[in-house]
Amino acid sequence: MLRECRITGFADEISDSLQEQAGLLKQLGMEYLELRSVNGRNVADFTIEEIKEIKSYLDSEGIKVSAIGSPIGKISIKAPFKEHLERFKRVVETAHLFETPNIRMFSFYMEKEERPEDYKNTVIERLGELKNYGKNHRAVLLHENEKGIYGETAERCSELFQALYDENFKAVFDFANFVQCKEDTLKAYELLKPYISYIHIKDAVFETGEVRPAGMGDGNIKEILTDLDISGYNGFLSLEPHLADFTMLKQLEESTLARRMTNREMAFHTAHEALLKILNA
Repeated sequence: MLRECRITGFADEISDSLQEQAGLLKQLGMEYLELRSVNGRNVADFTIEEIKEIKSYLDSEGIKVSAIGSPIGKISIKAPFKEHLERFKRVVETAHLFETPNIRMFSFYMEKEERPEDYKNTVIERLGELKNYGKNHRAVLLHENEKGIYGETAERCSELFQALYDENFKAVFDFANFVQCKEDTLKAYELLKPYISYIHIKDAVFETGEVRPAGMGDGNIKEILTDLDISGYNGFLSLEPHLADFTMLKQLEESTLARRMTNREMAFHTAHEALLKILNA
């Protein structure tokens, strides 16, 4: 299944250390990472010198960047936008230096008591500004469905893509985030399928929202990946484990493998194995 796809992931969940991130990625046979942070610093805050140093090290290890895991759009819809737009411009430059067009981003937080529909036009206007800058600078914006933002539901994501979708504005599909928002992932997938260009691999359960390895929650990951395979999807599958509190992970801590790994390394390894189990079924 999905033999042409490339597995990547948020390697900062392995360790803050870039060397330790690269070490486990290579052990797992992975050649890509989704770059979000190194040494506790977010990718949007890297200096040019830091970017060049990180890029040089990744090159020496044979690891490429699949996407910039940026925080763009992960602010209040009421926050000043001009400063955020300037931050986005720096992220675009960062993406160029890491030789990827892909920038993961969001569609702004709003207060729970507020009506999202009241902000629809503002959200689309701001995302449009970001997209237009990206289009002019060879960047692809990948909108992730995230709890608490305008695009947390499939329906509102669909509204965004109906207004903005093109070669420079596409969808990240995150199974666990939809589950945590009480969305049926099969229905969400059918609605958003034409726009999907990137996949985040993590699962979750409806009852508690607990994140679990792929196939162990209510995200219908196997079913959706099977359909993506039939549809010819050949993009990235990005591991985002979030398994620090996963019960079964704690049960593995006494295993021989776990004794050779930190808890974070074990969490990433567990997520990788769960995905491979689905892909090789």
